[in-house]
Amino acid sequence: MKYDFTSIMDRHEKDSIAVDGLGCSPGFAPDCPKEGFDTIPMWVADMNFPTVPTITEEIIKRAKHPAFGYFSSTDEYFDSIIRWQKNRNGVEGLEKQHIGYENGVLGGVVSALNVFCSKGDNVLLHSPTYIGFTMCVENNGYNIVHTPLIPDDKGIWRMDYEDMEKKIVDNKIHAAIFCSPHNPCGRVWEREEIEKAMEIYKKHDVFVISDEIWSDIITSGYKHIPTQSISEDARQRTVALYAPSKTFNLAGLVGSYHIIYNNWIRERVDKESSLSHYNDMNVLSMHALIGAYKPEGYEWVDEVCQVITENIEYAVDYINRYFEGVSVSRPQGTYMLFVDCTQWCGEHNKTIVELEKAGWDVGVAWQDGRMFHGPCSIRMNLALPLSRVKEAFDRLDKYVFNAGGDLS
Repeated sequence: MKYDFTSIMDRHEKDSIAVDGLGCSPGFAPDCPKEGFDTIPMWVADMNFPTVPTITEEIIKRAKHPAFGYFSSTDEYFDSIIRWQKNRNGVEGLEKQHIGYENGVLGGVVSALNVFCSKGDNVLLHSPTYIGFTMCVENNGYNIVHTPLIPDDKGIWRMDYEDMEKKIVDNKIHAAIFCSPHNPCGRVWEREEIEKAMEIYKKHDVFVISDEIWSDIITSGYKHIPTQSISEDARQRTVALYAPSKTFNLAGLVGSYHIIYNNWIRERVDKESSLSHYNDMNVLSMHALIGAYKPEGYEWVDEVCQVITENIEYAVDYINRYFEGVSVSRPQGTYMLFVDCTQWCGEHNKTIVELEKAGWDVGVAWQDGRMFHGPCSIRMNLALPLSRVKEAFDRLDKYVFNAGGDLS
């Protein structure tokens, strides 16, 4: 490969909560490992790979100019997004005026909800549910109505359209958050699936907020379908949210953006986003996006998706072969595993808390799945060098799942 996905980065004391945040937030962050084990960061959703060099080059080039005053988004910024969306997602007709900066995808979610809803309104979300959605929706005075994703006979998570429609009608819902690809389940929705969902939303006049931040992280054999591309109605009723942060490991720079084709919605979302006087881009995050969306970025993403595909195949195969009573649906996108440990915990008379703690003790910093509405589940980040993934599963085998009943 052209780029480095095998070196092990030391992220300690480099402003990384993935390693330096252990033990700091009980109930959210994993505990620190016991003596003798180093940390394998597999919880917070960022990568343990060095990003594409054009990003740091672009940032350094701009940082060498010794002034960082007020600025406006450049044509190069907008052109980079338009070109990326066309080449990666087949998007046609995207213009500068359709694009707007958002101070994080969740900030965009809140701005859109404030346009579509009144405080106390119900909002439809699929469950399992990304913890960020739960926090931002509830913290801003809206009520979540969950509609479950259900594994089919092949273990693939599917939408329950009948339940979706019933929940919309019964709860007088007029806004839905749609996660595509889905976090934490890893589904890359097929066109027919999105079409059926959007038909329900159209029938009941439900506005859609489509979080597509994971749209670049797609495993081999699958393809992301932008929600707005499904139909003209979908194009007009959907606020789509994107960012280079998940793709290129740029969460610390903050640099999301919306795509909104409907003039009425866009003007009101822009107004709502402006009210805090806080939704302004950082000049270095603008240059980071420009660096990410250069030709080298296209190559880097293709390679990282290949690496993540291999990591997923290794992890899923290992679980299926060696961890009896543990089940997992193979992710089609994202780099997260959502592991169901219900049967294993029942057979070994262990709680999910005890199981998680056993992993943390040996340095496997995985994440409590209950905050994602998985009652006995664990979320695992696989965006690490394969050698670290193998080490993590070796430790889980020896000290956790096949430890002979002793997790102490």
